[in-house]
Amino acid sequence: MSEAIRSFLAFELPGEIKETVRRVHQELAGSPLDVKWVRPANVHLTVVFLGNVARDELGPLGEEVNRVCLKYGQFQIRLKGMGVFGGLKSPRVLWLGLTGDVERMGFFRDAISKRIARFGIRQEKRPFRPHLTLGRFRKGAKGGERLKAVLDKHAELSSPIHTLHELTLFRSELRPDGARYTKIDSWQLEGAK
Repeated sequence: MSEAIRSFLAFELPGEIKETVRRVHQELAGSPLDVKWVRPANVHLTVVFLGNVARDELGPLGEEVNRVCLKYGQFQIRLKGMGVFGGLKSPRVLWLGLTGDVERMGFFRDAISKRIARFGIRQEKRPFRPHLTLGRFRKGAKGGERLKAVLDKHAELSSPIHTLHELTLFRSELRPDGARYTKIDSWQLEGAK
C-alpha cells in the first residue's frame, strides 16, 4: 500500500473575496472570541473532504473528478453575511456565507461523491452548505453577546459576483503552526450542466 495523502477538493477564492477574508480576519483576530483562526491564505471553498487517500489512487480518483468537471459549467458566487455552526451558546465554527449557484454546486458535490465512493470516500448525507471557515471555537467556548455583536455587525457583508472555474485537489499537512496546503492537481469546469 502506498503512502496515504490527507487531501480535499476545493475552489481557490477569487482575489476580491480573499481580500475581504483578510480584512475580516484582521478585524476579528484581536477580538475576545475564543477562536483558533484560520490563516487567510488557507481559506478556501471546500467541496469534498477526502481524508487519507493512497498516493497511487490519486490519479484514478482525479480521472473520476475530471469526468464530473467536464459536465459542469462555472459557478457564480458572492459573499453573504457571517454565521456560526453550533449556535450562540455552543459555537463550533465561525464562517462567511456564500450565495449564488449554491443548489447546482450541491449537485456537483453529490456527483463527485458518487464517482469517488469506490475509493472509500464517505458520501456526505447533509445538504451542501458552502461557506468559508474563518475559525474554530476552542472546546468549551461560549458565544453569547460578544459573538452576537460580531454576527450582527457582519450580517450585511457581501461582495460582487465572482466566477469559480477550476476545482483543485489539495494535500493537507497538519503542523503545530497550522495546516499547510499544497496544490496537487486541478480541473477546469467545462460543461453546460
